[in-house]
Amino acid sequence: MMLAGRTAFVTGGGSGAGAAIARALADAGAQVVICGRRQEPLQDVARHPGIRAVLCDITDEPAIAAAIAGAAPDIVIANAGASASAPFERTELDAFRRMIDVNLTGTFLTLREGARALRGKGWGRLIAIASTAGLKGYPYVAPYAAAKHGVVGLVRSVAPELARKGITVNAVCPGFLDSEMTDRSIAGIVEATGRSAADARAALEAMNPMRRLVPPEDVARTVLWLCGPGSDMITGQAIAVAGGEI
Repeated sequence: MMLAGRTAFVTGGGSGAGAAIARALADAGAQVVICGRRQEPLQDVARHPGIRAVLCDITDEPAIAAAIAGAAPDIVIANAGASASAPFERTELDAFRRMIDVNLTGTFLTLREGARALRGKGWGRLIAIASTAGLKGYPYVAPYAAAKHGVVGLVRSVAPELARKGITVNAVCPGFLDSEMTDRSIAGIVEATGRSAADARAALEAMNPMRRLVPPEDVARTVLWLCGPGSDMITGQAIAVAGGEI
């Protein structure tokens, strides 16, 4: 119960890594508030002891500001995101803007409001769930990769600003997760290439030296480590959870 007495706020907490992170933080003793845009999956996760849910769109500035201020968190996890794929030459401006809005602007608003909520506390954790796409390039996801590179840059810039206030700022960068988002990516590959879902999944697994997708629970354990004892000097880092891909 190393986080007993702490409150955590997790965006995109209704599925995938966000749900795993929320459960892990709650199991470590934190009171956890999760947010997202879909009521049903949020409520499913909120059945776990120590978790409650609020509806919130992270790109809505007043809404995310009110949600975080109301939670008064010690730990803020900017996890919510979205992915889409298309050949670069066929990528529309609206599609590019959507990737930036959700993955970068939403993370900016979440971390900024988190920093405001932590003002004067003397201890805090701001963690962005980025991606290996924030550390390298992948074909057909240029807007997503650009947004995630922006997240890593944001973290590395904010960390030294808050270093003397007892607040650490880090990014966790998973490879392809064994999650709903990757299932949607696989469906996109199938639609675009005509390959079978099994072949598309195998292609993503082959990018990982361990030849498997990243379990969301491994991301959650990394977040716990960044929130636990002995992590006070870890800030401004982009930590890959990717089986050696990075």
